[in-house]
Amino acid sequence: MKKVITEGPISPVKIGDSISHHQVKTDIGAHSIFLGQVRADEIDGKKVSAIDYSCYEEMAEKIFHEIRESAFEKFELTCMHIYHSKGIVKAGEICLFVFTSSRHRKMAIDACTWIVEEIKVKVPVFGKEIFDDETHQWKVNH
Repeated sequence: MKKVITEGPISPVKIGDSISHHQVKTDIGAHSIFLGQVRADEIDGKKVSAIDYSCYEEMAEKIFHEIRESAFEKFELTCMHIYHSKGIVKAGEICLFVFTSSRHRKMAIDACTWIVEEIKVKVPVFGKEIFDDETHQWKVNH
């Protein structure tokens, strides 16, 4: 079972590498990508500077795997990757990466959308906002 939970933000290099590794798979005609990014929302007059993601990892991985299996049954996918952050992810950084591949664009797009919605509803990953006035608490460690 491929591990989904990754410590910290998902790097643009990891995303780029994932895409470039698929160039040799010439039966693929379309990719669809969803990138979830931490927003610098304002809540009660304070600005979000990061989110601290936590989860019961074993349970989350199991549900991610079930979503993955269901997606392969429901859609004609050639390939799929899902990565979700755990720990501190700063505003502007990527916390969720869903990448689907198929022979045709509609299937890749529909699958990607379905997977993102399933993740939001079913996976027990929780995010706690960290505000600008709290950043001194985590800057030392990260």
